[in-house]
Amino acid sequence: MSKIEEVSSNLSNKKTGLGWIEWLRGCFSLMHEMLFQRIMTRHLENPLPLPPLDRDFTCIVTGCTNGIGREIARQLAEAGAHVVMAVRNTTSADELIKKWQHDWSGKGLPLNIEVMELNLLSLDSVARFAEAWNARSGPLNVLINNAGIFSIGEPQKISKDGFEEHMQVNHLAPALLSILLLPSLLRGSPSRIVNVSSTIHHVGFVDPEDMNVLTGKRKYTNLVGYSGSKLAQVMFSSVLHKRLPAEAGISVVCASPGVVQTNFARDLSKIVQVGIRLFPYYKFSPEEGSRSALFAATDAQIPECCKKLKSDEWPVCAFISHECRPTNPSEEAHNLETSYNVWEKTMEMIGLPSDTVEKLLEGQQVECRYRSHQD
Repeated sequence: MSKIEEVSSNLSNKKTGLGWIEWLRGCFSLMHEMLFQRIMTRHLENPLPLPPLDRDFTCIVTGCTNGIGREIARQLAEAGAHVVMAVRNTTSADELIKKWQHDWSGKGLPLNIEVMELNLLSLDSVARFAEAWNARSGPLNVLINNAGIFSIGEPQKISKDGFEEHMQVNHLAPALLSILLLPSLLRGSPSRIVNVSSTIHHVGFVDPEDMNVLTGKRKYTNLVGYSGSKLAQVMFSSVLHKRLPAEAGISVVCASPGVVQTNFARDLSKIVQVGIRLFPYYKFSPEEGSRSALFAATDAQIPECCKKLKSDEWPVCAFISHECRPTNPSEEAHNLETSYNVWEKTMEMIGLPSDTVEKLLEGQQVECRYRSHQD
């Protein structure tokens, strides 16, 4: 076969979406989680008991003024950690801290929490946040990328940076934040990057040449945008996991919270909202939904699990289920070729060279298109 014929064959065989079998498997995973998550998590305590954390144990949590993120931040602070609430609405965060401090008064030392502004709809804001944090020259022990959006029922929206909003908030901005904070994570080693994922990634598909779903090759829906962004997050995390050598001591983990009752339902139609209220038993509270991320952030076995996956050449990073147990992400997440293409495209979209990780590990400075990175 000539080179031209080989290229033509590859193009004709190029995957343009999930097959019916993969789609049905994904739907089954979603339904199984929704109907049986309470039965499957009967062994878990609520709230999840956390080990005592030192006040120098620093955690950055994004999107933590409501829902799962609020519970993650509160519980980490109550366990003794230094918690940085990285949020767009700093006023709401300050009010929450006052409430928590009041509730915690008399129980011991005051909670060690601070607020920093971060807007994931602006990659410049992400770069400025990372620059400000790295300038402190202190350690970062855990980065929890919790913030996310699922704009159900709304038309496709493009951010000011030119990216589909689900893709930017759920994947591109957390990816940029994770990469730019590597110097601080190295100082905090052993450290962790925890990405709050979703079982919906099982019905997701990512075309690296059309990550914004703008070319018309696929019809855009909110589900397409959300599920694709969550799959891209898992794929990018898996490649980052491979690029970070074991001696760096940085674990990369994705965690699924389960089906959680959060304020995402405000975007649904009135009929669907009524339907959701009819089945309260199946949904987790935000406190229950926070368990997998808290487990991924604090459990002593996580670094060893990640190290083992690295040595075994497993194609995906560690993925923690709502049961707080290692599980397997979707079949499509195992597609290494697509994962590496997603990595390359993501790095291009967030304005970083593809070898940024290696340069940062060597202590070099890297220029970001949105803002110069200062070590």
